[in-house]
Amino acid sequence: MKQTVYITRKLPNEIVEKLSRRLHVRMWEEEGKPVPREILLKEVENVNGLICLLTDTIDEEVITRAKHLQIISNVAVGYNNIDVKAATKKGIIVTNTPGVLTETTADLTFTLLMAAARGVTAASDALRGGQWGAWSLMEFTGQDIFGATLGIIGLGRIGEALVKRAQGFNMNVLYYNRTRKYDKERELGITYAEQTELLKRSDFVCLMLPYSPEVHHLIGKEELSLMKRNAILINTARGGLVDEEALYHALKSGEIWGAGLDVFEQEPVPVNHQLLTLTNVVTLPHIGSASLKTRMKMAHLAADNIVRVLNGDAPLTEVRL
Repeated sequence: MKQTVYITRKLPNEIVEKLSRRLHVRMWEEEGKPVPREILLKEVENVNGLICLLTDTIDEEVITRAKHLQIISNVAVGYNNIDVKAATKKGIIVTNTPGVLTETTADLTFTLLMAAARGVTAASDALRGGQWGAWSLMEFTGQDIFGATLGIIGLGRIGEALVKRAQGFNMNVLYYNRTRKYDKERELGITYAEQTELLKRSDFVCLMLPYSPEVHHLIGKEELSLMKRNAILINTARGGLVDEEALYHALKSGEIWGAGLDVFEQEPVPVNHQLLTLTNVVTLPHIGSASLKTRMKMAHLAADNIVRVLNGDAPLTEVRL
């Protein structure tokens, strides 16, 4: 008898067919709408594997309901939507999809940096709104990228990939990481700086670290006050790293020049969110890994982890506390 996997969001047929060759597959058939909580709680009761997305909260209640669950496969690098401790305690393996989205996310991060620096969305909106009049010397002016100082907080694989893109713009790169990486300093030609110094010296500050309760609101009122008035904050990591109330006031008052945000504390972000009212913020709907090639790689890796574990093999990318 085939074991059963439940998928919390409609995935491409290629992935479903791959899983169906080995397993009985049940799936929430909506692409743009998360599975309702009550359905998730019911479905998880008797399945052997679960494939979920960042928008699915797999907390202790869900894990407790699962009677036969062996693996939770998250289609993402981050896993703060899963109570890994509760899962581990119950002997359930948790996996994620690292590595396959490194270059794609670095591309998007630098895209967001460039768009925020030059005020691309505000200028485009002005043109489409009929507000482009006679050419003016200082109209639609932004910040230079070439030769500027980039500060990266969290030098993991995506951070390292971002450094290589910055080198093409002759940027001076500072980094702060919990563990100093002397080998990367030599290899990439970057400079270590404590977080306070990095915030003071950087023209662009990019957050590239995973979320955990220890780094909740890592960037708040005090940190924003240290940044240059022409500085731009870029966040493609997790929304909880930034105190959005403090960021709003810093941007509105001109304490910093701009921001580029691909992530928010609440996702999807409410359309009446105060940050969306500002013209000096470029906002995106969490699309850091959103290339066709990368998203398919993520889905395949999540499926491979499910198949391996339910076949009695070790997972490819297990999350360990």
